[in-house]
Amino acid sequence: MNEETINFYSENNFSLQEESLYESWLKKVISSEGKKTGEISFIFCDDEYLLNINREYLDHDTYTDIISFDNTVGNILNGDIFISSERVTENAEAFVVPFEEELRRVMVHGILHFCGYSDKSEKEKGQMRKKEEEKMEMFHVEQ
Repeated sequence: MNEETINFYSENNFSLQEESLYESWLKKVISSEGKKTGEISFIFCDDEYLLNINREYLDHDTYTDIISFDNTVGNILNGDIFISSERVTENAEAFVVPFEEELRRVMVHGILHFCGYSDKSEKEKGQMRKKEEEKMEMFHVEQ
């Protein structure tokens, strides 16, 4: 099974606009890292939904904006990325950036984890931020 699909699901009232735009951008990001797109699902949810996943699967009792489950095989990226649209909204306000920009940052963050980037140490966090910025530049809305 060599599917090249990026799916978008919602467990709350959030709906991603222009899914095909996001899909083509994320595929370009994956390709730019020398990887292939397998089957990747983005699941948008609220804080409580993500908190429950954090508690159940990761034994963390904290709110977060993203949790990714990486099922990558070799160079083919596969997995599920859960994103709290509530948390993205709050972070966008805190960082004084548009919601869409913060959403793209979180989405590409999940993809970069699948590509092998970590953010545990300060050095890794710095590299992750740099990669996020670089990949966000690849997103262009056709006017």
